[in-house]
Amino acid sequence: MFRQYISYALGAFGHDAFYATLNTYFAIFVTSALFVGNGAAAEAGIVTTMVVVIRLVEIAFDPMIGGMVDNTDTKIGKFKPWLLAGAIVSSVGIILMFSSMFGLADSNKTLYFLLFGIVFVIMDIFYSFKDISFWSMLPALSVDTKVRNKFGTVGRFGSTLGSQGVIMAVTPLVIFFSQKFSGTHGSTQTRAGWLGFAVVIGAVSLLGALATFFGTKENKSLIRENTEKTRFRDVFKVIGENDQLMWLGLSYLLFALSYVVTNSLLIYYFRYVIGNANAYTVIGGVTALLGVLSVPLFPVIVSKLTRRGVYVGGICMMLVGYILFNLAGTNILMMYIADAVFFFPYPMIFLAALMTITDSVEYGQYKNGTRNESVTLSVRPLIDKLAGAFSTGIVVIAAVHAGMTGNAKPSDITAHGMFIFHSFIFYMPMILLVLSALIYQFKVTLSEKKHAEIVRELEKKLETEQAEEKASAK
Repeated sequence: MFRQYISYALGAFGHDAFYATLNTYFAIFVTSALFVGNGAAAEAGIVTTMVVVIRLVEIAFDPMIGGMVDNTDTKIGKFKPWLLAGAIVSSVGIILMFSSMFGLADSNKTLYFLLFGIVFVIMDIFYSFKDISFWSMLPALSVDTKVRNKFGTVGRFGSTLGSQGVIMAVTPLVIFFSQKFSGTHGSTQTRAGWLGFAVVIGAVSLLGALATFFGTKENKSLIRENTEKTRFRDVFKVIGENDQLMWLGLSYLLFALSYVVTNSLLIYYFRYVIGNANAYTVIGGVTALLGVLSVPLFPVIVSKLTRRGVYVGGICMMLVGYILFNLAGTNILMMYIADAVFFFPYPMIFLAALMTITDSVEYGQYKNGTRNESVTLSVRPLIDKLAGAFSTGIVVIAAVHAGMTGNAKPSDITAHGMFIFHSFIFYMPMILLVLSALIYQFKVTLSEKKHAEIVRELEKKLETEQAEEKASAK
């Protein structure tokens, strides 16, 4: 079992390093390195709009992708084929995205936009297969809530180190590859630097997927055998009829969007408000350390407070972090303290949401009579991608309207631009967090106790049906 925990954690490490790169740093690459000079804002806007629109359209297919995974039957299980294929294609895709498409961004922008759209669609589809197959393995690894908590905890531990490790690595890696391939000096960042960074992230994502592919094993049980082929026309019905999944999904969407927007704009804060982009690197070290402390505490804290206490209480702590952000101004130390308070509960809130979604597999099975693992678990990746798509657009809108593009300096940012920026990075996310907490508190009723009762009822029911079938066969 220890080997499986490690393998799953390594997969999560690479997966979230990829996710952070795609949703946080691609927008920065586009606005600061890919397009510069006259027309840069408009060109960055075109790419960003394409990303948002494509992701919004593709998101509608995620439940169908979940259905395809659920309907897969191979000797190595239903998840691993998609995990491996998705990792290979998406890793190649992200490398192409962080390039000028063989110089077309300069020589033929129309052709660049066309080729970028094709690459992004293919990358996003295969990333969805990887994302859904990886996280929907959770209910297949065990039906026991405690064991699931352990897998979820080590998975989140790995993903926290992956996403926060990118924060620490992005600036040094981009500068290193810029100097290596472009001959630059100092902190100058070039397209070649960003491309080298993307190659590293693609390799890390693929290696993590390979670790999960070879190191984990699906658990077989009577409950898991209670499944049928899912017709594509029924996948949305499966989700829509699961009221607990729907309410949790809405709450988690508001939470994820608020976090991703603030986290994505922090690098702009250090670069254009404080005027010290290199100081942002420390944020990665702070959050990685806190993740190492926060994630292992989840099983202990959730046993005392329950998932509801972790989710709602954690959001309250994040709101305190926002207050500290607003008081920090240009004080770097205060920004580090504010980010520590803001980030510390985040991994535990994520786990509380993930475990609730995972438990809703049995809830839906109990309510509707059939089991749908990947369709149900596809909701979490769907929401994260939805939040990522919106945040990419929001980040570019905030940067452009605040005047934080290209080689702008802190002294170039007007008071009006600063207000716009603060509205996007702090004020709007605070409102979303409050709404998220209220929905979870009053609408999500699938507790750990209720899930345990559902599992007992399912096992009793299925054992009775199995005994009756054997009796009738004699």
